[in-house]
Amino acid sequence: MSARNILVVNCGSSSIKFALVNEAHSQFPLSGLAERLGTADAVLHWQRSSGEKDSMLIPNADHRAALSQLLPMVNSVAGGQLHGIGHRVVHGGEFFTQATRIDHKVLSAISATAPLAPLHNPANLQGIEAAMKLFPCLPHVAVFDTAFHQTLPEHAFRYALPDHLYRQHGVRRYGFHGTSHRFVSHRAASMANLAVGDSSWLSAHLGNGCSTCAIVNGQSRDTSMGLTPLEGVAMGTRSGDVDPNLHSHLARALGWNLEQIDRMLNNDSGVKGLSGLSNDMRTLEQAREQGHAGATLAIEVFCYRVAKSLAAMACALSQLDGLIFTGGIGENSPLIRRKIVEHLRLFNLELDSEANARCIRGVSGFIQAYGRPRVLVVPTNEERQIALDTLGLLDA
Repeated sequence: MSARNILVVNCGSSSIKFALVNEAHSQFPLSGLAERLGTADAVLHWQRSSGEKDSMLIPNADHRAALSQLLPMVNSVAGGQLHGIGHRVVHGGEFFTQATRIDHKVLSAISATAPLAPLHNPANLQGIEAAMKLFPCLPHVAVFDTAFHQTLPEHAFRYALPDHLYRQHGVRRYGFHGTSHRFVSHRAASMANLAVGDSSWLSAHLGNGCSTCAIVNGQSRDTSMGLTPLEGVAMGTRSGDVDPNLHSHLARALGWNLEQIDRMLNNDSGVKGLSGLSNDMRTLEQAREQGHAGATLAIEVFCYRVAKSLAAMACALSQLDGLIFTGGIGENSPLIRRKIVEHLRLFNLELDSEANARCIRGVSGFIQAYGRPRVLVVPTNEERQIALDTLGLLDA
């Protein structure tokens, strides 16, 4: 049987990220982004595995119109052999513990979970419904960011709140970036010649959004994000953990309403808020070298908070087979990796400076000093994991 092709679709409120994944090849034959959907400036960008790039304007296109532009391109590159579509869905609540073939019941469940992810799930649904109308004969599979974390024990996912808030309203810790944490922990086990089912990892997914995770025998045992992606470490524009009473303090002291506080915590905080400069770590590292105090502080807070979170995650482990760095920052910033590891002296971690410097721009590898516990850089590939999960359902 020839290698199969899966189209992976990730819909935001005004964008679609996509990748054509062939199970036999590591590079995507086709990938791209449709952005600014619903406006006169809507545009579709794509790139082939050869490196050839192109764009086309699709004025006022919605999700369905953008996907309809993709179809002939995808079919052409796939040689008319498209075997399924995998959809990234941010929040699966407690309904979904694994990837699921989409039908009307699944669509209803995703819709019912929308209050837990009001910015994400409705957009994910838009893309799914548009794709199902365009490709009615293909199998469609939903892969959930939260599903990997459904193995958290109750003592890890419950908040210390009145019981009815959980029982009746689903207020608990769900976690996110599950597809990434799952992919890199499997890859790390392979790199270390360990069985996935007999290994324990700390994982740091560091990008504009950041989370840490404790993974035991291929299952998530704790993670830093919670009910929403705001909980946990400091991020690009998100505050991460703050005093829960901050809302009422700002309301009393400054007269802010919930919408203002929510916008500040999600869009104006993190390293952007601390630095007063940018949410881009590359910009902050350059500014730090030039003596910018805000950038220097932002980097120090970021690294300390990530290290503190990783140390907390270790409570879920009985052994440590390695620390994994992934995500845009985790894969590309030797400085950030070094400063985080320096805060974890109690774990006997230390980096080899040359190996650490070498692991950038997609280069994976071990970066620990000789004789010290493993530290790995593992580029994430959420699109491939979604494709693998989709193929797994087709094979079931």
